Parts: sequence; C-alpha cells; structure tokens
Amino acid sequence: MDSWRYEPTADFDQAPIERLKNFPRHPDMMVYAARSLANLVMRGALRLWNRFEIVGRENLPREGSFVIVANHSSHLDAPALLASLPLRKIHRAFPAAASDYFFRNLSKLVFSAVVVNAMPFDRKDNPRQSLDLCRKLLETPGHILILFPEGTRTLDGTIARFKPGIGFLIAETDFPVVPCYLGGAFEAWPKGKWLPRPRKVKLVIGPPMQFRDTKPVKDDAVAIADKLREAVLAMR
Repeated sequence: MDSWRYEPTADFDQAPIERLKNFPRHPDMMVYAARSLANLVMRGALRLWNRFEIVGRENLPREGSFVIVANHSSHLDAPALLASLPLRKIHRAFPAAASDYFFRNLSKLVFSAVVVNAMPFDRKDNPRQSLDLCRKLLETPGHILILFPEGTRTLDGTIARFKPGIGFLIAETDFPVVPCYLGGAFEAWPKGKWLPRPRKVKLVIGPPMQFRDTKPVKDDAVAIADKLREAVLAMR
C-alpha cells in the first residue's frame, strides 16, 4: 500500500497578512467564509442604501471563463459587479485592482484580498506582466476577470476612452467579454468622498462579445477597446 505524504502549501509558514499579498492565493476556508459573509453584507447594503438594481443578468455566461468590463466611477463598482454573480462564484471572480493603491496598507489589503478577491494589477511599471497574469487566470476554466479599462475612476462622471490593454488581452481568443454599464455609482460615491450616499445604483449587463478574428496588435487592440466602450455607452 502506498504511504500517505502530507504536502503543505507553499505559503504555510507565512504570516496571514503575507499570504494575502501573494497572488495567485492558495485556498483558505477561513478567508472563503469571511468573503462570503462580507459579500452578503455588501449585497444587502447596496439594496437598502442604494436601491441596487440589476438588468440583464441572463447575459452572464453560465460556464467557462469570461471577462466583465465596465465603466469606472466609484469604489462601489467592484462590489456591484460581484453582486451580479452567484455567491458560489465570488471565490473565482477577480477584479483587477491597482497594486499601487489597493495593496499598500493593511486596511486596503485586507479589503482587496479578503472581501473582493482582487488581483493586484501593476498599471505603471509592468502592465504587460499583469496582462500575462490575467491571461493565465482566464486559461483556468471557470475564472471570471473583472476589468475597468479606463484605468482609474472618473472625476466628472464621463466615461473615458478604454485603454488598449483589454484588446491585447482578449484578441484572437474565445473568451467572452461582457460589457456592463454602472449608472448612479458616481453620484453615490464619487472620487474624493469618504462615504457612499443614498443614491440609486443600476447595473446593466450587455450580451457577451468575442474577438477571435482579431490579432493582438496595436490597431486591433485599440479597435477592440473602442468597440467595448461603445457597447458600454449604448447601455447608458
């Protein structure tokens, strides 16, 4: 009979905070439980405080990996998009978050890693490496990548041009890309305000788009980004 051998995870001897800094993260039942509870609370708060409404949930793919893209106007954006997913899928959904902002101090790190399961994205020094990480995530069946192609929150409520990184990521692939529009999030919690206000937030989910017939070159990447932005604007 073969002997049983215990193999600890690579981060076994690390402190809990150090484990949260790692990505990809190893499964942790305590973190899963905390994330599930926190998301239930956030969903309830969104409905009570912001009268949160979701339109087009049927457009979300039920199987396989896919990308969600949306306009970015508020810290409510990621929780609202996560709230559109079945609770069992939030541990396999990864909002891309700026590593220079969300992973710099303890409170933001805990919220980003535990509550929203964010993937650190280096938008300044090494965005190509971050795009490679996004691609590896999608290659695992059932993963959901949440991206805000504007790159940062709007200052005035307008939707800025989408950066071509999203085009380089999904060009010549079969991964569905689901465009979404978040309305009211800017009015509820604009950049610079400490707390959200009781304004209605509405999420509109559009039909998936695919770009298998394009190439990961600059012109196609820019065209993909523009098409996705147009799809988001059309739902406004």
